[in-house]
Amino acid sequence: MPSPVVTAAPGPLEPIGWSHVIATALTDALRQTWPPFVLVIGLLLIGAVASSDGLFEALGSRIARLRGTRLTLFVSLMALVALVTVVLNLDTAVVFVTPILLHVARRRGVPDTAFLYGAVFMSNAASLLLPGSNLTNLLVLGGRHLSGTAFAARTWPSWVASVVVTVVILVVWRWRDFSGDESPFEDVVRVRPGWGLLGVTAAVVVVLAVADPSLPVVGVGLAVALAQVVRRRTTWRDLRRVISPVTLLGLFTLAVGLGTLARTWSGPARLMSAAGPWASAGLGAAAANLVNNLPAAVLLSSRAPRHPLALLIGLDLGPNLTIIGALSAVLWLRVARQEGAQPSVATYSRVGVIIVVATITLAMVALRLLAPAGW
Repeated sequence: MPSPVVTAAPGPLEPIGWSHVIATALTDALRQTWPPFVLVIGLLLIGAVASSDGLFEALGSRIARLRGTRLTLFVSLMALVALVTVVLNLDTAVVFVTPILLHVARRRGVPDTAFLYGAVFMSNAASLLLPGSNLTNLLVLGGRHLSGTAFAARTWPSWVASVVVTVVILVVWRWRDFSGDESPFEDVVRVRPGWGLLGVTAAVVVVLAVADPSLPVVGVGLAVALAQVVRRRTTWRDLRRVISPVTLLGLFTLAVGLGTLARTWSGPARLMSAAGPWASAGLGAAAANLVNNLPAAVLLSSRAPRHPLALLIGLDLGPNLTIIGALSAVLWLRVARQEGAQPSVATYSRVGVIIVVATITLAMVALRLLAPAGW
């Protein structure tokens, strides 16, 4: 008769040390954070190449030569800002389109205040439509692996509402600027066919079709940037200045740190799991203006939030309240000053508070009425 097998009694479980908990949280935070930051580098590189090919300047000159009133000119240029934001990210829009708006307004003899502030307010307002339009979109919903078309199917009502409301408020604010004579715009800028247009086209296809476009887009960006440097149409120094690596690295570090904190302390996750849609939008807007919307997105979405689309509305539209709310506003401030404009942080917030309240309210209503599932 075989002897019975004797097994040792299970001993007490080894306690999991804080170092293991923190290492796991840090790894998860890095996994959530790096793809959006890689994506924005790729989009900024593509935008820089497209700019060196004259793509944005050519579009701006065509709009400037349209017949019509000053109001027609302004609305048309806001549409250009929205288009570039949707396709190439809001940060690309403020860096490359803000100088064009200022140039066109000055050449047409129109006061440039509405154009100056419209560049940044519209960039934030139009950043809800596609995953790549705003890094926060990827940070909050990246884990769901939605393609661009699937993402847009959920966010288009809020996007339309925020874009239209932003234009209306800016027009009412500077109504007197849109009356009076203007000078003709005779400049004709032609696009130099090259790697810029190819890069933009490839980025659009990838963002719409691929659930995780970060690596493909940065690959396209590096490829077209290298080709442009070889052709001597730009330099690595110019590209580095566009990317603003120090600013990006600082935001990335802060985002990873807050993401690690949120995973070791469950407070933010519990808060977002209990918050309703309106509270989620409000928390997103408040956090964005306290620590910037990129770190805020990582902090508030360490676990899947209960109302992710409402949270995104707050994170994307809330930064129009303060200059520190989004990377786009920081870049806009720098570019505007380089172009000889005098942007005011106080004016930004004074006008921004109206835009934020109106756009978040109507975007939430539009989301509730036209895309109620999972709002």
